[in-house]
Amino acid sequence: MTAQVTRKQMRTVFAESVIESLAADPRVVMLTADISSWFFWDVKKEFPDRVHNFGIREQAMIDIAGGFALAGQRPVVHTYAPFLVERPFEQLKIGLGHQDVGAVLVSVGASYDDPSWGRTHQAPGDVALLDTLPGWTVHVPGHEDEVAPLLAAAIAGDNRVYVRLSERANSESVPVSSGFTVLRQGRAGVVVAVGPVLDQVLAATATTDVTVLYASTIRPFDHAGLRAAVGAAAPNVVLVEPYLRGTSAFEVTEALADVPHRLRSFGTWRDREARVYGTAEEHDRLFGVDAESLADSIARFVA
Repeated sequence: MTAQVTRKQMRTVFAESVIESLAADPRVVMLTADISSWFFWDVKKEFPDRVHNFGIREQAMIDIAGGFALAGQRPVVHTYAPFLVERPFEQLKIGLGHQDVGAVLVSVGASYDDPSWGRTHQAPGDVALLDTLPGWTVHVPGHEDEVAPLLAAAIAGDNRVYVRLSERANSESVPVSSGFTVLRQGRAGVVVAVGPVLDQVLAATATTDVTVLYASTIRPFDHAGLRAAVGAAAPNVVLVEPYLRGTSAFEVTEALADVPHRLRSFGTWRDREARVYGTAEEHDRLFGVDAESLADSIARFVA
């Protein structure tokens, strides 16, 4: 009888990775806003000047991260996605972007990991919002084993990086790459799966003759990888992202600017609010990103 392996959550892997980085790299400072601060209570005793909790003062936390960066430190900043991107957006724009300094922002909660908390804890527009600011790298890991290498590379650099963690994860990890990984090849079109929607996409396309591309890094967008895939298949592109529908549509258009193509995007609604609670799986069905809904939509689109 095979022993069951208990999987870690992405947030746990993130905390363990940062704790290792605090010990190994004196540049690293960890900033929290109550959320997940308990992971760092013990290491704060060892590095009291490099581990800070700001409570619910997220705007101040981002500006202070900018100050640390100006002083040569590498700030890692963490809280729920809406409190990390939406609430302190002006500070991201000015304190980091306009001053042209770097930080590693790591969020949890994603678009609707736990709908019982309501709309205040949901941020389906976070990546789209960061797209209005230049110079951001965006990682969307789909499995806990993808978190550590993405985070290690982010901390080692000095640019602006957003790492979007989720409580939901694919059944298997994909080796981390800066571009698209080809998981399946077909002739009827190309389906792009970002982060933790891969399992649904693979199930949905199991009997459809399409190429499946996977990305855990979505900014910068792999224009060359998409062009290569479309060049070997019919120019029908399906974009499945775990946030606002069509967030990367403009990137597809740029990549295929001289290639006649068709595009269909899936994600959370753009035209109306989802004023419901329920479970994350129920939200998948509501937005049409569960495996059954995707199978029907994709098959009809590429037919």
